Amino acid sequence: MDARGFFEARRTATTPSGVVGYVERGSGPVALFVHGVLLNGYLWRHQLRELSDVRRCIAVDLLAHGHTDAADGQDVSVTANAHMLAQFLDALGIDRVDLVGNDSGGGICQIFAALYPQRLRSLTLTNCDAHDNWPPEAFQGFVSMVAAGGLPDTLKAMWNDHDVYRQALAPAYERPDDVSDETITTYLRPFIDSPTRLRELERFVNAFDCRHTLDIEDGLRRLATPTLIAWGTDDVYFPVEWARWLQQTIPGAVRRVDFDGARIFFPEERWADFNRELRAHWAAVDGALAATKDEKAHA
Repeated sequence: MDARGFFEARRTATTPSGVVGYVERGSGPVALFVHGVLLNGYLWRHQLRELSDVRRCIAVDLLAHGHTDAADGQDVSVTANAHMLAQFLDALGIDRVDLVGNDSGGGICQIFAALYPQRLRSLTLTNCDAHDNWPPEAFQGFVSMVAAGGLPDTLKAMWNDHDVYRQALAPAYERPDDVSDETITTYLRPFIDSPTRLRELERFVNAFDCRHTLDIEDGLRRLATPTLIAWGTDDVYFPVEWARWLQQTIPGAVRRVDFDGARIFFPEERWADFNRELRAHWAAVDGALAATKDEKAHA
């Protein structure tokens, strides 16, 4: 699915946090996909294309990203984004979701899960911030650059020469040279076209602080929601030790899958393998819920 085809289906939902952009495909139980910093819902194009036969797949754009317009003065921190997701579901009349997160989006999903556990059918976490690893040490240079006011020039350089993007994000991709110009344009255009969103992105990054995940850790330790942890093992930002930490911390963690040699954005690069794991995870959840419903009917 190319970017034009993906965003032809773009919709918006009005929430107290702002007007939220999203794309959806399919029908059935809702799967909500949450991207990380610098990206947007296009990260999940392969999931929306391939999994829409079993789920109503929704890829949302976070505050300060993509085609979402934050309300005036709106907090755009990761905790604010978790609350926005709840507002977004309310706006669409959705009760519970299969939640899937990547990178800082995975951290936001942890916050959402701890604050709104009743709204989850299942949870899937891929390489992401967790506990006190926010921001990761290997990402601190980017955070410092943003704090020093260098983001506009950095993004302009990436826009003018896509190889600058490929080089800067090489640690996040298993095959950075294969990232297409169209993909890079799709991720960067919202910031290039909107000075307001660029300033919001600065605020988003400047608000990075591990207190957001530390504050919800007790809730995470009580989370019984069936949770899949899918992890790329060749990640300088989120080493596999964090997959182990999440597995040990979340009581509902039913399975961990390692993708040998993969990096953060493996849902984009190794989408077929990842989609198989999602299907299996959701099928198990569906089966367990159906069995519970049947037991109650015969009680």
